[in-house]
Amino acid sequence: MSALSEQRVAVGLRIGGRHVEVPAAKIARSIAVNVGSMMAAAAILGFIWAMATATVGDDLPGPVVTMKTFLSLISDPFYDRGPNDKGIGLQLAASLWRVFRGFAVGTVVAIPLGVLLGANAVTRRILDPIVQVLRPVSPLAWFPIGLVTLKSAPDAAVFVVFITSLWPTVINTAFGVSSIPQSHRNVARVFEFSPATYVRRVMLPHSLPHILVGLRLSLGIAWVVIVAAEMLSGGTGIGFYVWDAWNALDLQRVISAILLIGIVGLLLDRMVSIIARRFEYPEVP
Repeated sequence: MSALSEQRVAVGLRIGGRHVEVPAAKIARSIAVNVGSMMAAAAILGFIWAMATATVGDDLPGPVVTMKTFLSLISDPFYDRGPNDKGIGLQLAASLWRVFRGFAVGTVVAIPLGVLLGANAVTRRILDPIVQVLRPVSPLAWFPIGLVTLKSAPDAAVFVVFITSLWPTVINTAFGVSSIPQSHRNVARVFEFSPATYVRRVMLPHSLPHILVGLRLSLGIAWVVIVAAEMLSGGTGIGFYVWDAWNALDLQRVISAILLIGIVGLLLDRMVSIIARRFEYPEVP
């Protein structure tokens, strides 16, 4: 194959701020490997599920009958027949909206707080005990506080997401800021960087990968927490849907919703991972 035809089957990607030409065949192999891995994982999960059903008995629905319910749910996900009968798509949308609200507010609070903890030893000694006391508190323990403060069960669920998604971003941001090499600080001092220039040229580039790791963990925690919070808040959301299906003793819908929760969580994680890879630095040989 000529050099010209090699270029025609190459795809341009931006990795670590650099434009890299990747052969199309390599991308195709990567996609095939990922698809094969997902199919293998699904087969293993299905086998374990079938064995569990055979052990427990008819009380636990098997993969085949549950997949029929799953396909029925996603075939018409956005119907709305009243407050207590909404499609699974509307329930997921309500949960995602609460997650993104709580996560956004948590990010706005967590990154500056992490910078304060990482940049100043005195601030770290004062604030770190507070962080370590609040961080292990169970998410649902915050629900009554949010309910009393906000006077709304859905908003209380958003508050739970906010307070529990703070800590991974705070801790990772603080680590990124505190681990800036002394040589970087010395260069900034020699060139007499202003505080704004120091943040833009030194602190942010070095800390950003750590911040993105914290955001990825925080978003995962937010998605886990919202399901439990909505079981308490009621009304709408995927957590409420699971609880309502359980009250109706419809385990097929419960398991179908669990599968959808896992799929959405996987997509959220992959989304943040793709964004984070755009800010990775190339390794220096």
